[in-house]
Amino acid sequence: MSPRIALLNAAHDGSDNRRNFRRELAADLVEYDVVDRDLPEHFAFDGCVVTGSRASVYWEEPWIAELREWVREAVERDIPFLGVCFGHQLLADALGGTVEAMDDYEIGYRSVSHDGESPLLDGVDEEFTVFTTHSDRVVELPPGAERFAENEYGVHGFRADDVFSVQFHPEYDPETAEMVTRGKDGQLSAERIEQVLDGITPSNYQAACEAKQLFDNFVDYVEARAGTGSADAAVDAESGDVTSDDETPTGTGDGGDSAAADD
Repeated sequence: MSPRIALLNAAHDGSDNRRNFRRELAADLVEYDVVDRDLPEHFAFDGCVVTGSRASVYWEEPWIAELREWVREAVERDIPFLGVCFGHQLLADALGGTVEAMDDYEIGYRSVSHDGESPLLDGVDEEFTVFTTHSDRVVELPPGAERFAENEYGVHGFRADDVFSVQFHPEYDPETAEMVTRGKDGQLSAERIEQVLDGITPSNYQAACEAKQLFDNFVDYVEARAGTGSADAAVDAESGDVTSDDETPTGTGDGGDSAAADD
């Protein structure tokens, strides 16, 4: 039985996000559009994924505050998490770390290195290619967290117990990468945008596909953490909430909004 994973879509617009994460995660995904304040009413999941967004975690918006509190409680209940870009920053913030705006914008296919210690990147070369797009970064890790990936722009991966997060976008396909880049019109110079677009090549995308291994690694970790059971039709011990296979997935979200390019 596939593990049941909550996909917390933090993007503002979104067929790409749904397509990308459904393609990469071999799990029973239940989607929530958290920007519209759609959060699970229970915690009966084997794992959770928080996606990218055009938002910054330090914005004073109700949906961000509500997502942060739900995530904190879910982590306290020992539910494994994977954060991607905004999700990476949201998890850092929720667990006591610090996120700040950058002086520069990291975007395009870049090199990242990891220390070989995190199970999330098992099977991935210690220096690998990823697609990046972000103007915020984690500048202080949560207490007890360990950095496992980085480049010259800063932290690209950390772990805190059952929480894993990455700053880059392993879910992106070339279509999403191009759309997100074109969506930076007005934020980046035309010359910078063209440079990034010129780098969206079949060879760079093929190199970045290596990092997609982290999705299988996360699902494997979730399955091992859950043991032989699944959260399907499970009753939460504290709240008494029940979820079942009949629950209807909701929400869309993406990780690359065409209007204002979710990071």
